[in-house]
Amino acid sequence: MRQIHLTLAAVVMATLPLHAQEAESDGGFSLMEEGAKLFFRGIMEEMEPTLDDLQGFADEMQPALRSFVDEMGPALAELLGKIDDLSAYHPPEMLPNGDIVLRRKIPLEPSEELPDGEIEL
Repeated sequence: MRQIHLTLAAVVMATLPLHAQEAESDGGFSLMEEGAKLFFRGIMEEMEPTLDDLQGFADEMQPALRSFVDEMGPALAELLGKIDDLSAYHPPEMLPNGDIVLRRKIPLEPSEELPDGEIEL
C-alpha cells in the first residue's frame, strides 16, 4: 500500500517543472502545477478505499492459496513428471462420457504384449 502511495508521489514530483523560478514568473505553469497536484491528490483519495479493500481480500485469500499449493503442489509436480513435453500432445479432448483424454501426436510403441488382447490403460 505504501509503495503505491510512494509511486504516485514520485509521479507527481516528476510532473512538476524543473525550473521553479521560471514557472512562478510565467504564471501559467504554477496553475498547471497546482492542477496536477490536486488531480493526483484526488485520485489517491478516491483509490484509497478500493486499495484497502483489495489488500483485505488478498489477506483473506492468502491462507486458502497456501493450502491449495501445499495440497496440490506435489500432485501437480507428479503429473508434470509423467508428461515429458506438452508439445508432444494434442489439445485435451472431452469424451461423451466425460473422460478427458490427452493423446500423443506420435503414439508410443507397446513395450510388451498383454495376454488375451488386453489394453493397458
